[in-house]
Amino acid sequence: MKMVDVGDKPKTERVAVATARLRMLPATRERILAGKVEKGDVLAAARLAGIMAAKRTPDFVPLCHPIALAGVDVTLAPVDEGLEIRARVKTVDRTGVEMEALTAACAAALTVYDMCKSVDRGMVIEAVQLDHKSGGRSGTWDREAEASSPRPAAAPKSRRKTSRPRAAR
Repeated sequence: MKMVDVGDKPKTERVAVATARLRMLPATRERILAGKVEKGDVLAAARLAGIMAAKRTPDFVPLCHPIALAGVDVTLAPVDEGLEIRARVKTVDRTGVEMEALTAACAAALTVYDMCKSVDRGMVIEAVQLDHKSGGRSGTWDREAEASSPRPAAAPKSRRKTSRPRAAR
């Protein structure tokens, strides 16, 4: 294992957007939106948790570079079955902020769960995903653009022969 050396890469503007969904009972969502959760303002706490988590990502994701964040924006919006969380992270640095955006979305979702678990332990955190990244050598990637473009047929997988026992692989 090693941390990738990014010292020779130029500093460029980089942006990443990640989302997560929380599925919950309609009554739970309504309590959150009405501000009727015993622990307080769930949406404000989740936004703050997401921002704080983005800033601390290298503390718990091994080999993740500590980078100076220019901005972190976390929003929560009601959707049919619960809430959607969107985290947008920006930097001007030598490496991207995908991990920071994903971490922010996860931390915001965990905070909602923590604050509402007394009324709905069946909540589900799902669909944590990167939706967009821009900047750096690889340029821009968008989930929507990838989904709408045709993919080339996959090459057949070759079966590699090995003398090691299956359990040791």
